[in-house]
Amino acid sequence: MKTLSSVQRKQQACVLSVADTLEQQGREELEGMLQCWFDMQYHHFPDSLLLRFQFADEAALIAAQPTLKIWQKRLSAALVKKGVVLKDMRRHLVFTLDGPET
Repeated sequence: MKTLSSVQRKQQACVLSVADTLEQQGREELEGMLQCWFDMQYHHFPDSLLLRFQFADEAALIAAQPTLKIWQKRLSAALVKKGVVLKDMRRHLVFTLDGPET
């Protein structure tokens, strides 16, 4: 595996910080949320960033769905505070049942 450049490490630290904060808030506010995980391609950051909130079951996912836009706004606002602007906040956070292993 190729080591990350200093810029890529800064990008990763920024996203990890935001993801950790949102994960903590999500576990407190969303019933059945298990974890928050993300993937991105560093050479296409921030456009390639995709944060996922994983839920325990279909019922929890359906119950949380009406709040998706609120969470997308929170992600966008948290990244702006770190100096990262998302062009379309709707593309960067989704609710899912899938884990990082799938």
